Amino acid sequence: MEFIIEKIGMSRTIGVPSVPVTLLKVKDAKVCEILEGGKAIVAYPQGKKRNKAIEGQQKKYGLEPQFNRFVTLKVANEEAGDLDYSPLSEAKRVKVSLNSKGRGFTGVVKRWNFAGGPDSHGSRFHRAPGSVGMCEWPGRIMPGQKMPGQYGNKKVTVQNEVISFDPENKILVVKGSIPGPNGAIGKIRIVK
Repeated sequence: MEFIIEKIGMSRTIGVPSVPVTLLKVKDAKVCEILEGGKAIVAYPQGKKRNKAIEGQQKKYGLEPQFNRFVTLKVANEEAGDLDYSPLSEAKRVKVSLNSKGRGFTGVVKRWNFAGGPDSHGSRFHRAPGSVGMCEWPGRIMPGQKMPGQYGNKKVTVQNEVISFDPENKILVVKGSIPGPNGAIGKIRIVK
């Protein structure tokens, strides 16, 4: 079963030894249409931005204006309506997928852990990537060369142990950390 979640932040358990945990808010969602293979079209809220296409979808499925995003998930429901959260109560492990924190355009030292060169004695090789080309053949930079560029903001999936689930507030507590900033929207999947 899959659910849409929002990362609240990290905390720890009170006990000996203390365990670091991440709090995840399971988003309110509606099952709009059941598809084949246990999958369904699910609507959930994210921000206030809406356009004509989303308004048309909401009219088609008879949803309140707050649900403005659609995704296909594997769900426990057998008919359209409110999403069934009961599988989370028995879950032992979940796979969490979120985008990692974006760090913008970064150099090779931060992005690829290059050591760089000496800082003093007239060196002109501090945090630069160094030599990247080749001689006459092949006369180009090969694909996959470690270079400066966009770092982070990539989809990362991690597996975590479930500590507890509060069905009233829809807060899932998982052991350890998960990628992404607080407030990030992602997906969880129950692992058997």
